[in-house]
Amino acid sequence: MILEAKDLNYFYQDGDRRRYVLKNTNVGFEKGKFYTILGQSGSGKTTLLSLLSALDSPHSGTVLFNQKDIKQICYEKYRRNNVGIIFQSYNLIPSFTAVENVLVPMSITENEIPEDQKSVAYNLLDYIGIVKSKADRTVNKLSGGEQQRVAIARALATNVELILADEPTGNLDEEMEQEIIDIFKKLAHEHDKCVVVVTHSNEIAEQSDQTFTLQKGNLTAYE
Repeated sequence: MILEAKDLNYFYQDGDRRRYVLKNTNVGFEKGKFYTILGQSGSGKTTLLSLLSALDSPHSGTVLFNQKDIKQICYEKYRRNNVGIIFQSYNLIPSFTAVENVLVPMSITENEIPEDQKSVAYNLLDYIGIVKSKADRTVNKLSGGEQQRVAIARALATNVELILADEPTGNLDEEMEQEIIDIFKKLAHEHDKCVVVVTHSNEIAEQSDQTFTLQKGNLTAYE
């Protein structure tokens, strides 16, 4: 397993009561597979993704990356070197071009990156469907689908093995959604990445190798 959650608990304190979003959650993910975590709005799936990506910390339990506690790796170092995160709202720098957005994580990672970073960035963008003329545009001049592609390229820029995505197709139409899902499947099956997507879409879940459902704090494998 490249990524594991062990006995994760996360709750909100409401006076004397604790409202558990995650309760003794255990789950593992392997390289070369495309996973979905399915749940309604408010079910806690974004919270789980935040814990797996070290954007938040659990009240108890551990997250392991390659069998090492990410707290020991250091949350910031883990985010910088080991995981690519894709957000529903893209989280790009709007005044930067597409290629400049992809170059940002390359400048801070400790991973080995080829010397000609700009060529790598252009190649990544081209691979996921952004031609050079669009790569040189500021991202606020690109469509939603194109911006999400830029966000995927940025997540891949530091050559990580783990890709975590939070409702990555939530703002896209059906055709664009399918194109993004096809990219995720290709990354898992052809490039041996571990791809975990949080979604409320059954259509996306049906295309993944393994689906987990999250309901009332309990995560279960969907058969």
